[in-house]
Amino acid sequence: MITLYTWPRPNGYKSTIFMEELGIPYNLKLVNLDAGEQFKPDYLKICPNNKIPAIVDDEGPDGPLTLFESGLIMMYLADKTGKFIPSSANARLHVLQWVFWQVSALGPWPGLYNYFSMRAPEKIPFVIDRFGAEASRLLMLMDTQLTRHEYLAGNDYTIADIASFVAAKRAVMTFRASPGVLVETPALDRWLSALEARPAVQRGLRIPEPIDWRTGNALPKAG
Repeated sequence: MITLYTWPRPNGYKSTIFMEELGIPYNLKLVNLDAGEQFKPDYLKICPNNKIPAIVDDEGPDGPLTLFESGLIMMYLADKTGKFIPSSANARLHVLQWVFWQVSALGPWPGLYNYFSMRAPEKIPFVIDRFGAEASRLLMLMDTQLTRHEYLAGNDYTIADIASFVAAKRAVMTFRASPGVLVETPALDRWLSALEARPAVQRGLRIPEPIDWRTGNALPKAG
């Protein structure tokens, strides 16, 4: 059995979407980041980097296995199940380059723009403009790629798409709220709509609570 450790954050939703797409049984363990549970000794044994997500696979290749980092978790489980990653070497590498691109670029840059433009106590125009320009460039790169292919790494739905969806959706919504920051991205919009229509994506976005796209956290509970 696989145990997924997560919390309502973009990387957490990315992981629950992936688990729902895989369609395999898993245990869900919530690590309350707001209460500091990521710093507790028991969790640090699983994820020394005190972040989410992490997994424990009771049936790893050589016995129980713990892993952290969302991209690596996707690679491992895709290989283990034979789902959402090609078997041919060249196609596999094309998928993985987009996974690495997501975790190194599409995840951090829009997130930094959100922080410095919305939440930082001091608004520094140069910093905001720098992060905004790079985040916008990344979205335009996606649009160009998706003009050429149905999905991010080619014509098949893979972990590259699953890894990129939440970050891309949040970034597009952020920039569309600021007229003139992001030009039209019809191919990217088409891709976002296609992924949003997938039942597993819809389920993953409700675990453990529906996402607030503005913040990336769970929606506040009514009342």
